[in-house]
Amino acid sequence: MSMTSAAIRQAFLDFFASKDHSIVPSSSLIPGNDATLLFTNAGMVQFKDVFLGQDQRSYSRAVSAQRCVRAGGKHNDLENVGYTARHHTFFEMLGNFSFGDYFKQDAIRYAWEFLTEVVKLPKEKLLVTVYATDDEAYNLWLNDIGVPAERIIRIGDNKGAPYASDNFWAMGDTGPCGPCTEIFYDHGEHIWGGPPGSAEEDGDRFIEIWNIVFMQFNRLASGEMLSLPKPSVDTGMGLERIAAILQHVHSNYETDTFVALIKAAAEATGASDLNDKSLRVVADHIRSCAFLIVDGVMPSNEGRGYVLRRIIRRAVRHGNKLGANGAFFYKLVSALVAQMGEAYPELAAKQAIIEKALKLEEEQFGKTLERGLQILDEELAALTGSEIPGELVFKLYDTYGFPVDLTNDVARERNLTIDQAGFDEAMAQQRKRAQQASNFGMDYNQQLTSTQQTKFIGYTEHYGNAEVVEILKQGQSVQEIAAGETALLILDNSPFYAESGGQVGDTGTLTLADGTVFNVHDTLKVAKAFAHQGQANGAIKVGSKVQAEIDVKRRDAIRKNHSATHLLHAALRQVLGEHVTQKGSLVGPERLRFDFSHFEAVKHNELQLIEQLVNEQIQLNSPLQTRLMQIEAAKAAGAMALFGEKYDDEVRVLSMGEFSIELCGGTHVDRTGDIGLFKIVSEGGIASGVRRIEAVSATGAVSYVQQLENQAAQAASLLKGDMFSLTERVQQTLDRSKSLEKEIEQLKAKLASFAGASLTDNALQLGEVKVLVQQLEQADAKALRSVLDELKNKLGSAVILLATINDGKVSLIAGVSADLTAKVHAGQLVAWAANQLGGKGGGRPDMAQAGGTDAAALPAVLTAAVDYIKERM
Repeated sequence: MSMTSAAIRQAFLDFFASKDHSIVPSSSLIPGNDATLLFTNAGMVQFKDVFLGQDQRSYSRAVSAQRCVRAGGKHNDLENVGYTARHHTFFEMLGNFSFGDYFKQDAIRYAWEFLTEVVKLPKEKLLVTVYATDDEAYNLWLNDIGVPAERIIRIGDNKGAPYASDNFWAMGDTGPCGPCTEIFYDHGEHIWGGPPGSAEEDGDRFIEIWNIVFMQFNRLASGEMLSLPKPSVDTGMGLERIAAILQHVHSNYETDTFVALIKAAAEATGASDLNDKSLRVVADHIRSCAFLIVDGVMPSNEGRGYVLRRIIRRAVRHGNKLGANGAFFYKLVSALVAQMGEAYPELAAKQAIIEKALKLEEEQFGKTLERGLQILDEELAALTGSEIPGELVFKLYDTYGFPVDLTNDVARERNLTIDQAGFDEAMAQQRKRAQQASNFGMDYNQQLTSTQQTKFIGYTEHYGNAEVVEILKQGQSVQEIAAGETALLILDNSPFYAESGGQVGDTGTLTLADGTVFNVHDTLKVAKAFAHQGQANGAIKVGSKVQAEIDVKRRDAIRKNHSATHLLHAALRQVLGEHVTQKGSLVGPERLRFDFSHFEAVKHNELQLIEQLVNEQIQLNSPLQTRLMQIEAAKAAGAMALFGEKYDDEVRVLSMGEFSIELCGGTHVDRTGDIGLFKIVSEGGIASGVRRIEAVSATGAVSYVQQLENQAAQAASLLKGDMFSLTERVQQTLDRSKSLEKEIEQLKAKLASFAGASLTDNALQLGEVKVLVQQLEQADAKALRSVLDELKNKLGSAVILLATINDGKVSLIAGVSADLTAKVHAGQLVAWAANQLGGKGGGRPDMAQAGGTDAAALPAVLTAAVDYIKERM
């Protein structure tokens, strides 16, 4: 049978809903509160904590169609995309899950029923694999389902280590894992390839379409396998793969979704050959780029934003290869919305934002290419030999985003080669640094964890009586700590707010009946427990009773800044547009910091309007209201969910009149008027497409205004005026300064001209050519240029190298008349000299500048420069 991709997706969800599975929407491509993954790369990611037993849901069976990206980190398919039939940066994973409910028998039955009865794949076209020692799964396939023994393949540990098998799945090097069984589709004898486990298994005849993972164990770093308390099921079937089979095509790129996107890409680029692999790249990349932007990622130079930038630039490069003129990539968003907008309405809702972000990045990349070519030209001018160093190729790629293949193109045009081995080594070093700096891939069993659950009473109480239910010291649970030891105390209930949602943790004291005091320096969340970090002046045991009391003054300052942050967020969206989403925040007692998505610097008048709107809401003195609601109902009511946060089914909705409605578990003021005053301190960019505002409120805002006033008064006094004439006085001073600077420049130019006129007598005569190598006193780099121009006019056919020292640094300039550039290259001359002076530089054949730091070496270098020139003459 033939089905559209949309129909297959819906049929899968409907089938498992009929088997009492809760349909769970796709989670964000940014894993919520998960530092171990760059992107959501499988359907089970949003259920990871459920499998670990650290989270409970209202359902024990679930089904989802999860959007996934594999283009960075451990799972990276980027370089293969477009050149194989089934690699993608973005794909949809259809999955059904059991959390301690059904296990192997039902998981296998459901998969077989869907494939053979719902979408009606021929049974004889299917074969299965099982883990070599999983006799239970083998017997279920053989006896329960009736698959012939010759079509059931056992796959053992064929990768040199225990449990290192294609049929043993693990979340990572540690954590939940277990055997799996996979279902393969046989495309037929006319396609090359052998069954799984054979020497020809990498061929395209037998294609995996469904993977059922039986979560049975938790693997420790030591390699020990511990049985999970509730064995679970995690399955996955790639929508693109099953669509190719049901639509009777061999490549995913021939399915309905991709056919439409490839056609749109051809129209946007002017390409005529619909089989061009570059069209596949563009069609694939528009999906990952659009959905990443929908989920709050913006192009930048680090982390997820850097991966997005790479994907966009790869698409643009392939578009250029297809013949695209000008920006084209953003034009494909409408075609994507037409294909996937019904299943993912957020695509249509944010279409304009996606298009704007892609267009800006594409235009910026055009400038980057231009800058990269300029740098490449300068470097090649100073190049000796016919090979471009790998470090230079890497610098262009890493710093300027200049594609390696484009560097290769330029090299071929100039009869040069690139040092591929050197580039590969630089890339390897970068990956090593990134791995060392990154915490993606943490040991799950090394993370702080606790089975305790703390009841938070801090919304209404500042102190309360509690019991120590667990003590963590150096990550380990202990029964007692001695005086002076640093530890984390977990209480059964607490008024202390644990750091989350951008709000810092509370500080304060825990006091025992015997007078022992535990000073709390910070409060952290450990699963569902609140951990109070600090030290005590006496011994504390598990079971100790304490009186917990927060630093109320500090908490009040934090509350005011947190409520002000919500008002700021709402004001930003009102002034700048609804594309503004939170990209991070930090709410402390002294000030607040808010990062948000926006394409350009916020203008001064916009900042004033934002500040005005916030203060208007403060003056309205509206009461803050909190409601507990189901997550979907809260979103339907207009509540904003914050970027990167993971929410429970029931959420806390905070409202400040109609102006601001957000999901938030933090602490806040009772009325907006309690904030007192709001003042923006700074605004600036922290990454491409991400801006940061820092602000203060309440007494902090008053103190900031007073500091500004004091600074203005001091400045006015120095300028012999008052604060109200300060601007006028500053302008007068600037005008006077510019006038004096102009006079100084004119005097320098006269001195340089005089020096230049006297230098012509110092030129060496080499046949018909004059060579002048000279150090000038009291001349800056700008004056050197003037002297060089004058000397070239006077000397005619000449090679000139001038130098000067200012503040211990050497400036060099070289000039070569047009008739001599074939013999002496000005760029190579200054590069040679600068290299010996601890610097670098280069430029055109007729004129070039450079600098150095070793001023003491200058006389010897200038002497050697004469010989350098003579050799080439």
